[in-house]
Amino acid sequence: MKDSNYISAPSTAIVLVLVFIVFASAVLGLDGLLRGSISDAGDPAQAGMVPVGGRANMGMAVNVPGSVLTQHEIAHMRYMREEEKLARDAYLTLANRWGIPAFGKIAQAEQRHMDAVLGLLTRYGIPDPAAGMDTGQFFDPNLSSLYATLMKKGATSPINAIKVGGLIEEVDIADLEFAVSSTKRQDIIRVYENIHRGSRNHLRSFAVLSAQYGVTYQPQKLSPTEVQSILSSPMENGPPQW
Repeated sequence: MKDSNYISAPSTAIVLVLVFIVFASAVLGLDGLLRGSISDAGDPAQAGMVPVGGRANMGMAVNVPGSVLTQHEIAHMRYMREEEKLARDAYLTLANRWGIPAFGKIAQAEQRHMDAVLGLLTRYGIPDPAAGMDTGQFFDPNLSSLYATLMKKGATSPINAIKVGGLIEEVDIADLEFAVSSTKRQDIIRVYENIHRGSRNHLRSFAVLSAQYGVTYQPQKLSPTEVQSILSSPMENGPPQW
């Protein structure tokens, strides 16, 4: 007869496994909670901002037989063409809504940005995703959704329209930095960097405009450090962008 305190080896193994499972679940649950807290703290939606993804996805790439470009380069180029269109369309719409001259002026610059990227698409034989698209229409469904969201917010007040402009420029800056890091072709880099400079100037303009309405501009996509670095620097001049 076995002792009442005796636990067989298989039973001991089962108990140990159950203890491990409980312990691991607790650790993973705590880790998930911490990660969730960190994510929420940095989530634009949690801070009352418009959540945006940004950056090109491979759905923007197309097969171009014989192309010297990588699929990543093609995707970024097509995405940047539409992202500059989003900026132009948004500023034209907000200029008509609020009658703020700065929106119209910046929209003209965004048209030049669009033309610059179109020049690259033409040079490399890449189909233009913006061809035949009316105001607010985009090949990329994410940009279509983003445009609708931004226009809804921008229509509520002049200061929200200005915030929308700042957000568009911040997203553009982040996407351009990523696009530049994804290619080694100097002609592409030169166009992206010129547009990047223009976007920094536009962000400065929106910050000044915001101050005229009595509101200090706050970062919405980029880090506070990067935004502060841009806003504390003077307007930049450079060689012709195209």
